[in-house]
Amino acid sequence: MKRTMLFLSLILATAVFAAAQARPAPAKAKPALLVIDIQNAFLPHMDEKDVKRGMDMINYVIALFRDNGFPVIRVYHTDPKAGPVVDSQDFQFPKTTAVKPDDPRVIKNFPNAFKKTNLDALLKEKHINTLFLCGLSATGCVLATYHGALDMDYDVFMVKGALISPSAADTGHVEEICMGIDYWPLKLLLENIAR
Repeated sequence: MKRTMLFLSLILATAVFAAAQARPAPAKAKPALLVIDIQNAFLPHMDEKDVKRGMDMINYVIALFRDNGFPVIRVYHTDPKAGPVVDSQDFQFPKTTAVKPDDPRVIKNFPNAFKKTNLDALLKEKHINTLFLCGLSATGCVLATYHGALDMDYDVFMVKGALISPSAADTGHVEEICMGIDYWPLKLLLENIAR
């Protein structure tokens, strides 16, 4: 009886070991930053505290992604009937924003940046699987894009301090309920991801 139990235990241990070896390794993070809707038309409607803090942090995070060789993707919102008109002054990000003209650009007509846009195709083309979100509105388009990314099986994080909404208190709630990351842990993470 003892020999049979020992034999069965060895077979079970071998099977468990073989199954563990057959599992594929988890995909390495391939991050991108989405800078969402920080357009001249919308910024005046946001909480001043959020705008000051958020715009500074957005530029810090853009620099962090650039310094580590990861993409920065600009996301713009327009409504075909209500605007802002594509490429108008209201449509643009403020000139003080550290985005560049050659950063990929996605134009959306819905809160979720994945809905009826080329965002998913662009990310797949660049082999991106991990997204970091910043911009506005934390309670609207950024939040909708966060859930859209989860639905599309991306790993997704809100960048704390780089979110803006009409109410700073509401921005804080979004940062609390969503998977978020502060600047210094993000810096450490990006500096240690093998490219």
